[in-house]
Amino acid sequence: MKKTPLNTAGQLLHCCHSIAGLTLGQLAAQLKVDVPANLKRDKGWVGQLLELALGAEAGSQAIPDFPALGIELKTLPIDQQGKPLESTYVCVAPLTGVTSQSWQQSWICQKLQHVLWVPILAERQIPLAERVIGTGFLWQPSVAEQQALQQDWEELMELITLGGIDQIRGAHGKVLQLRPKAADSKALTAAVGANGEPIQTLPRGFYLKASFTAAILSRQFNLAEQSLKY
Repeated sequence: MKKTPLNTAGQLLHCCHSIAGLTLGQLAAQLKVDVPANLKRDKGWVGQLLELALGAEAGSQAIPDFPALGIELKTLPIDQQGKPLESTYVCVAPLTGVTSQSWQQSWICQKLQHVLWVPILAERQIPLAERVIGTGFLWQPSVAEQQALQQDWEELMELITLGGIDQIRGAHGKVLQLRPKAADSKALTAAVGANGEPIQTLPRGFYLKASFTAAILSRQFNLAEQSLKY
């Protein structure tokens, strides 16, 4: 199924709205894609299905999913009340050579400048093929959201630079967290140790906390949920 390149954000949103209400199984059937039994071995399958449906072009390249539009695609599993079920992975965190990097230069900042959020009704008891695609929407961070993200990023990067990588826990940060991101415990990468020495550790990824994405959803859909205070 050959997709015509999208030239505007409006076209992308229209395409996204055209699949809202479909189950993942229905969309997969349209695209002639097999549905896995579960996501244990196919964690990225839902995102890949949506990328295929919407014509995302980035693949695994370090560019936005829709390069011509500068828009990143993020699926967001939610429950019946519209609350996110988990934190949202954004990108791999650099663990070396980041001393002089600023927030504005960072890959995570660039990825979050313009996001197409696609909620998926994905409570665990719902079989994968029966999970429902919600109404996608475009989001750009407000000044307060940018400030909150930047503050967390700067604090986390300072800990990484000063050799505190092993002190960082998921509770660090108000809106952004750093967590291990690896297929298994043997996938190690270079980092800085407590005394400035080179060490090997698990790769880390940046994740948006569920409370942050819940506030985004609340504003978009006027849900009965208080906005997050930054």
